[in-house]
Amino acid sequence: MRFVRVGGVLGLVLGLALLIGLTVWSGAGLVRAAVAGVGIGIVLVVLVRAATASVAAVGWWVLFPPKERPPLATCLALRFVREGANALLPVGQVGGDLVGARLLTFRGVPGPLATASVVVDVLVLAVTQAVFALIGLLVLLALGVGAGVAWSIAGGLLVAVPALAGFWLVQRRSGRRALGWLLDRFRGDRARRLAVTIDRLFADLAALHASRARMAASTALHLLDWTIGVGEVWVAFAFMGHPVGLAEALVIESLMHAVRGAAFAIPGALGAQEGGLVVLCGLFGIPPDQAMALSLVKRVADLATGVPGLVLWQWMEARQLRVTPRSGAPRG
Repeated sequence: MRFVRVGGVLGLVLGLALLIGLTVWSGAGLVRAAVAGVGIGIVLVVLVRAATASVAAVGWWVLFPPKERPPLATCLALRFVREGANALLPVGQVGGDLVGARLLTFRGVPGPLATASVVVDVLVLAVTQAVFALIGLLVLLALGVGAGVAWSIAGGLLVAVPALAGFWLVQRRSGRRALGWLLDRFRGDRARRLAVTIDRLFADLAALHASRARMAASTALHLLDWTIGVGEVWVAFAFMGHPVGLAEALVIESLMHAVRGAAFAIPGALGAQEGGLVVLCGLFGIPPDQAMALSLVKRVADLATGVPGLVLWQWMEARQLRVTPRSGAPRG
């Protein structure tokens, strides 16, 4: 855990240094003017971000078996918690998902099911993100620009395929067998209790994967939420006075997320997002200062949607601390 915390802080420092360096290189005054040019458009960008998070929450919610499904409002609230922790805290870009699973148990969802739902949701998110990036790559090739960048990204997507396949396999019987072999090396009550919990987790994972209808619905919703995010790029540049077409906005948004995904270990993909946007926007003649302004506007959306999520997280934790001593168990 200490190694993870130190790595997160180191990644945060390096990311901030790169962000500041890129801002200075692009011209701090020009970047400031470009951000100011967005004006009221920032509100629209935040609304688009809230819409993407809300659709993603529904994509998570539909994964649950109907009889065990938490209220939709719970998944909506916890989706913003997950987004806030992933974007704003030095926990990498998956720490918020673990927080979401924990908070779900506060609402009466069994721990194994809560964890399984988040694991499958992250898998669907990763797969649909790869599909979204592939669509952006194909559009980029169709536009006839940035061939070198396109092939570099294509190589990255090819590397992602075995990683996604491996993530899927560890959720299946092969993953359970590997953990079973490891647990067999230990003895005692604690190991037996852990084995029971893991059995329940893999039973829930199997049940979630078994429903093709729910998996298909979740996949469609997550593809929709990635697509809605194109509106952030389109709105920001329209208000900056440098409008782009939907095709260009799609390329920039989809491949930016591919860069963010590759930089998952860096909190908020600080620096990586900015560098990626400078390169991607440059393909369409958009100057670095406006690319940096787009990134900073996106950071504002991170704050506007993430901070309320972090406040909700702390409120839920405090409430649980008050409830548990009296009842001895979580209460929904």
